[in-house]
Amino acid sequence: MARVHADVNARLGPGWYDYESLRIDWNVPDNYEIISRIGGGKYSEVFQGVDMSNEETVVIKVLKPVAKRKIKREIKILRNLAGGPNVVGLLDVVHDSPSRSNSLIMEYVHNTDWKELYPTFTEIEIKHYVFQLLSALDFVHSRGIMHRDVKPGNVMFDRARRKLRLIDWGLAEFYHPDTEYHIRVGSRYYKGPELLVEYKKYDYSLDLWSVGCMLASMIFRKEHFFRGRDNEDQLLRILKVLGTDSFERYLEKYGLFIRTDNPGLLESHPKVSWTRFVTTDNKPNVTTEVIDLLDKLLRYDHGERLTAAEALSHAYFSIVRLGTATKSADRVSDSGFASM
Repeated sequence: MARVHADVNARLGPGWYDYESLRIDWNVPDNYEIISRIGGGKYSEVFQGVDMSNEETVVIKVLKPVAKRKIKREIKILRNLAGGPNVVGLLDVVHDSPSRSNSLIMEYVHNTDWKELYPTFTEIEIKHYVFQLLSALDFVHSRGIMHRDVKPGNVMFDRARRKLRLIDWGLAEFYHPDTEYHIRVGSRYYKGPELLVEYKKYDYSLDLWSVGCMLASMIFRKEHFFRGRDNEDQLLRILKVLGTDSFERYLEKYGLFIRTDNPGLLESHPKVSWTRFVTTDNKPNVTTEVIDLLDKLLRYDHGERLTAAEALSHAYFSIVRLGTATKSADRVSDSGFASM
């Protein structure tokens, strides 16, 4: 059972989480015009577009033919999360009769590509963006939802405005305790160990592993910190850093075992100190505080990982929290409430 927010969906009831009963009123796409392709994947093609009614730039996510329940789930989750901090906004849902395609009209964020970002992040930028990402996940988890695909490609960084948005909710799911979920979620380099050993009763902590992987990439300036060729090699890359002693304790605690022909997964590997990854180039970003945070996110045992709220309270983010508090105080002062 998740350490936090385990009862959210039971408390809010089926009206909150039962997406299969959702009735979607699709609008016509006449107001929207595609400008250029942004990207795409297994489930969708994504375009930059314009809302002709107000000339606003939007993202048009054209859904490929998939199960109706999956489309309903994504829309239900986006509507439930509307207005949440750093969560991309769903603006409209449209159906094009000639092509029989459905599209989601999303908030546009002027993104800087991860390959350009990760080698150039300053320490304060890392703190700022990871804090925003954790704020999004703290909100999302408090609403009983797991993202299940946190990775750089699903985080939009608007560097000019110092704004971040967590996007792509196609694999997100509502969390119910003691429920078995699909393990074919996430992207290989950011998959938590629970997915790699086929532990199906995972929870929100899966997202925190992925944040840890992104944080490691940021501070050590590696595009993908754990970069396996396949799922078995991905697990081996993790074992060669975190060691096999705590991995064996993790397997024993949850009654797990691995079937493999990969000899490396059956060998013993010592835990490697995080300082091993410090170089002249990345040294300015590596502090005692960030190493402590990283160590508490990248744990085999999902029950031992920091929650999003605990991570937000970590000493590493002290300056960010101070800045947030100062801005809030300034807003109160400007509104005149401070004198009341």
